[in-house]
Amino acid sequence: MFFKRILKYLNPMTLFQKGDKDINLRMMHGVNRISLFVFIGCLMVMAYRYFIR
Repeated sequence: MFFKRILKYLNPMTLFQKGDKDINLRMMHGVNRISLFVFIGCLMVMAYRYFIR
């Protein structure tokens, strides 16, 4: 259940659904998703650099 909710949150297709009525809340969720994707990308780059060296 927990992982299902996380995968739904990380799915780019759910970014533009009309579930939230407040535009500020939608923007906040969008920024949170972008920051989460950047964080995961940075973790992958750090792991790549760690294993290469």
